[in-house]
Amino acid sequence: MQKRNYMNPYFAGVLLGLVLLSAMYFSGRGLGASGGLKYAVVAAVGAIDKTHAAESPYYSKYFENGEKPLKNWLVLEVLGMVLGGFISGAFSGRLKFKIEKSPNISNKTRLLFAFLGGVFFVYGAQLARGCTSGAALSGMAVFSAAGFVTMMSIFGSAYLFAWFFRKLWI
Repeated sequence: MQKRNYMNPYFAGVLLGLVLLSAMYFSGRGLGASGGLKYAVVAAVGAIDKTHAAESPYYSKYFENGEKPLKNWLVLEVLGMVLGGFISGAFSGRLKFKIEKSPNISNKTRLLFAFLGGVFFVYGAQLARGCTSGAALSGMAVFSAAGFVTMMSIFGSAYLFAWFFRKLWI
């Protein structure tokens, strides 16, 4: 299959806005992704140690009234994003295993730093009570001051840390 160009970023932004508007209209909620991981972890804790999950003040609230954390809409949204990314990659000819990195570092180093970056991002998203999708995009869509502060903080910290970690991909 022939590799195609990326979508026009302005058109993609409009489509993202329409997806966000549709999510708010049909579900009454905005977009979010970090919560899906939280619900998956909560479900895993419940599956591994039911007693701990039932007695823990944090975990027990997710199992009240026989609820199942994996049936939360955020889990379905994240699964849909993974499936959509897979389909998009297949149609655009970009579906392959590839580690993008600097030729000056090993695959192991790149994967380690990518994992650590993901861990810190999800931890920060839980502290901030939302990720770029939930806190920033959905927050900005409803003109929340916190949404604008979150987006500026994300971009500001990305520019700051990019200088320190640029050797991982340049």
